[in-house]
Amino acid sequence: MIQAIGLTSNTRKARPPAVDDVSFEAHAGHVTALVGAPGAGKTTALRLMLELQQGRGITYFRGRPLHRIAHPSREVGVLMGEVPGHPARTVRGQLRMMCAAVGVPVRRADDVLEVVGLVSLRDESLGTLSRGMDRRLGLACALLADPHTLVLDGPADGLSVKEGRWLHGILRAHAAQGGTVLFTTDDAKEAARTADRVATLEQGRLVADQGAAEFARTRLRPRVAVRSPHAARLGSLLAKEARTAQRSVEVVREEGNRLSVYGSTCADVGETAFRHGILVHQLADETGDMGPTPAKASPEDGERPAAESCPEGARPATDPSPVTDPTLSAEPSPVEASAADDPSVPPPAIAVRQVRSPLRPLRYELRRAAGVGTGYFTAAAVLVSSVLVSVLLARIGHTPQPRLLAAWPRELALPPAALGAGLLGAVAFGEEFRHPALAADRGTVPRRLGLLTAKLFLASATALTLAFLTVGCDLEVLYLVYGRELTEVPSDWLSLSASWFGLVVGCAWAGVLASGIFRSTAAGLAAVLAVPVVVVPLVQKVLQGPSVRSAAGFPERLRELVLMQWPFGGERYLAAAVRVLAQPVGGALLLSLSALLCAYLLTTLRSRVR
Repeated sequence: MIQAIGLTSNTRKARPPAVDDVSFEAHAGHVTALVGAPGAGKTTALRLMLELQQGRGITYFRGRPLHRIAHPSREVGVLMGEVPGHPARTVRGQLRMMCAAVGVPVRRADDVLEVVGLVSLRDESLGTLSRGMDRRLGLACALLADPHTLVLDGPADGLSVKEGRWLHGILRAHAAQGGTVLFTTDDAKEAARTADRVATLEQGRLVADQGAAEFARTRLRPRVAVRSPHAARLGSLLAKEARTAQRSVEVVREEGNRLSVYGSTCADVGETAFRHGILVHQLADETGDMGPTPAKASPEDGERPAAESCPEGARPATDPSPVTDPTLSAEPSPVEASAADDPSVPPPAIAVRQVRSPLRPLRYELRRAAGVGTGYFTAAAVLVSSVLVSVLLARIGHTPQPRLLAAWPRELALPPAALGAGLLGAVAFGEEFRHPALAADRGTVPRRLGLLTAKLFLASATALTLAFLTVGCDLEVLYLVYGRELTEVPSDWLSLSASWFGLVVGCAWAGVLASGIFRSTAAGLAAVLAVPVVVVPLVQKVLQGPSVRSAAGFPERLRELVLMQWPFGGERYLAAAVRVLAQPVGGALLLSLSALLCAYLLTTLRSRVR
């Protein structure tokens, strides 16, 4: 079950809080609706419950607050807004990627596709889904880890009557299996029809917490539905007669030729229409809504008047002391226990919960990168441009063979392969922030070391493959066009290979780290370009200064220091590594990577401290 206690949002610019001291319960095996007009505070209440924004209060999910649950996605399934997936990713690809994030087998994606009725659309891209299909996909993501509790913000918004009926059937089936369901809606009739219990919010305050039958009897007003081609004239006559007879009748003009008459009967409306010769096409008693929405509805965090007292017929929230499941209980902190036991103690502050890293980060990263065509198109563009540049340089001449094989003219800051690797590295984090699948409810991604390690590993593998294919394709094309003259292996191929692979991998890492720090693909690519344009000249200026010492013989002295022989000619590899770092580009790249890694770690630590 869910127990929300004292939920209160923070004030902004001396405005009253959007949610003020809201407490209610949602029981297991039941569907609970949180209903209210737009701006009543429904979404803010859910965000406070899920620890997505700062405020005060505490919410127990089966006896534990969310930040004390090891794997929140396996306990609470959340649907907040649309699914923020890449438009080119398929429905099945999105779910399989999220399977790796929540740590469930990949076959679970096919299971939930069948539950929500998206099997026929599993190979469709997300950008082509309709509103109804997107809501089905969002529900599939919420059900992916088989959670006990579902928290849904306006799940039926924008759906047709048929789709809404299907959606609430799924929610009812989940509750029938012992789960807890909480959803928000603006439609009071929908809440009365589909929920077992209804909590009503008005201007940020809980004004009623009732069973659905009691809610329909005490909170919904009966009305007479009228449809007539002369609706405006009939409405004026009904209002005039009500004023004359001093009766409390309210006439609301609906869309088209419809009227909703509150405080009257079918007989009275029919007699008025008959006396004045007005044709009526429909006249029926209906269960109305909670009353017309105020002309100026308050936004979720906007101004609202002072809190109103609970009206007659509405009962206060139930006893806020938590009911703890012995199999799931965790010892609450002293502040939480005091807030639960003594209503006079102010509820604890709500800190924004940190987004957790994917449970299987490497598998998640592989599915993220392979699920869209960005990587494939970038690799193809790099290979084609490298081949063309290499052939053109060979035709012009006066280009050293290493630069020829790397397709790196002196006029370019970086070769195409390094730029492509840097772009793919920048996309690794940039796409996460643009389409935040890991934290769809807050628009950010976790900067955890597990996810960073997975991204760096995959970026390294991609960069090495791209570097190898670039040199191989250039060699093959140069041989086909100009013969064997330009395909001889240089004598210092080891140090050249180390420099080449180190350059491409370093650019990929710089793109990953910079895009993770600045939350943008463009910033990641700019950091890659800044290495040869800005950092290299600074390093060259430092190295060109006066020097009275040299590092000649460093590998031999290192071997003497450790008193052991280097196996397999290790001196050559060490000397090659030292020569790579001694180059301006290598030193500048190492310096940039060190600075970016330190900045990333500091940003991560600062977010954890907050």
